[in-house]
Amino acid sequence: MNNCGISRWDDPKEINERLKKLTSEPIWEVDDDYYENVILKYYDDKCKTSRAIYEEAQNYIPGGVQHNLAFNKPFPVAFAKAKGPYLYDKDGNEYIDFLQAGGPTILGSNYDPVREAAQALINDCGPVTGLLHEAEMLIAREINKHMPNVEMFRMLGSGTEAVMASLRIARIQTGHKRIIKVGGAYHGWSDQMVYGLKVPGSRALLESHGIPKGAYKLTDEVRPNDLDMLEGMLKRNKLKGGTAAVIVEPVGPESGTRPISKEYNKGVRELCNKYGALMIFDEVVTGFRVGLSGAQGYFDVDPDLTIFGKIVAGGYPAAGGVGGKKEYASLMAAGLATGKHRAYVGGTLAANPLSALAGYTAIKEIERTNACEIAGRAGDRLCDGLKELVDKYGLPFVAYNQGSIVHLECTGAMSFDFSSYSFLKSALGILKHKDMMYVRKDSMERMGAAYMANGIVTLAGSRLYTSMADTDEIIDEALNRFENVFKHVAKTGKGLLK
Repeated sequence: MNNCGISRWDDPKEINERLKKLTSEPIWEVDDDYYENVILKYYDDKCKTSRAIYEEAQNYIPGGVQHNLAFNKPFPVAFAKAKGPYLYDKDGNEYIDFLQAGGPTILGSNYDPVREAAQALINDCGPVTGLLHEAEMLIAREINKHMPNVEMFRMLGSGTEAVMASLRIARIQTGHKRIIKVGGAYHGWSDQMVYGLKVPGSRALLESHGIPKGAYKLTDEVRPNDLDMLEGMLKRNKLKGGTAAVIVEPVGPESGTRPISKEYNKGVRELCNKYGALMIFDEVVTGFRVGLSGAQGYFDVDPDLTIFGKIVAGGYPAAGGVGGKKEYASLMAAGLATGKHRAYVGGTLAANPLSALAGYTAIKEIERTNACEIAGRAGDRLCDGLKELVDKYGLPFVAYNQGSIVHLECTGAMSFDFSSYSFLKSALGILKHKDMMYVRKDSMERMGAAYMANGIVTLAGSRLYTSMADTDEIIDEALNRFENVFKHVAKTGKGLLK
């Protein structure tokens, strides 16, 4: 497959068995002496400006930061410069960047051709006009070129907005109301989707504070990688007015944190056809990262609707959109008195010229440079090196990857599963394990602090994104830094049920 970043697909059963074993053991983490006398000392001595910024920010910003990705132990580090594979904080410290802004910069941070195109546009017309700009057409046409199934594309401000629009489309098209999602998956923070986040079976038990129960009464959750449970839910929903859509992250929930079989998506497609539901691919992370044709190209599956974000704006803000077959996507047509129901979507800064042109330029550059394949090879090299280090130091950690999406599970904080048709059974499982889950999450963040103190930026210490800028030399240097952490890891008495 041209420009595909995934060279292999690991057996999800084997990975899940190892993850289950990881959560059954006491926590392994950097020992107290190393954490207190080396890691914390690094932040105290080397990150003084970051600490001062964070302390003042707490006076004006809830929690002291504006974005969830910035919450890091022992305090958020303030960054001032990004270039290629590196980040630089306000104190001048250099880091290898495996966060990649949460995934959008597969070409590397602050990539010259994208920045130059953006600067030229700003000089000519500024970032936004509120009116039609050629870049809107260019990016929609370019997406269709690589994903023919996306016949029409509407650019929005975020993946959350795109999911909201897609669910409206599905309900209009099918006349059904219920939505099925996979437990643990993240599809933005709209009321109806803050359900079953992070932990399968958690339903509305962990993250739904401030949301009226009625907001998610039409949302159902099924176990990851379980087609039988999905079909059972589809059958049940026939008695409740039918299922409008099944929405999936195609590499597995939470960007593949819960791996699925390679055949799973085709099975979902068949079940959607059988029960008259639309199939929605959330390609916010995978779109133009696993390949130019997205995960739908890799899995050879044609979803009805596709959600975009992150890379779709080339690393610039207002990254979001929804596209699909013309008969469905055209239901978003704005201002047309067609006499038919339509999905109302909006956003003053949606499809602004800056984001649209940056996204178009980025996709063109991804094609020209073969960035997905290069970043995927870097992900393979990083993952293989991490596996070797895990074996070398006799650690129970689990490393695997889907191309440039690399997972390093050290505590199993994200590996619990309480999926059940019964709300009571799920609730009892959450209640029984809740304290242990939080202890393991705290340990995961402690490992993330250790990585950052050694010059590696990750997503919460458990997920890493590689980019085209990650050469063999950079990956090898990163592995040296990981080894500096792993050699100080020890088994603790924490994290077991009492």
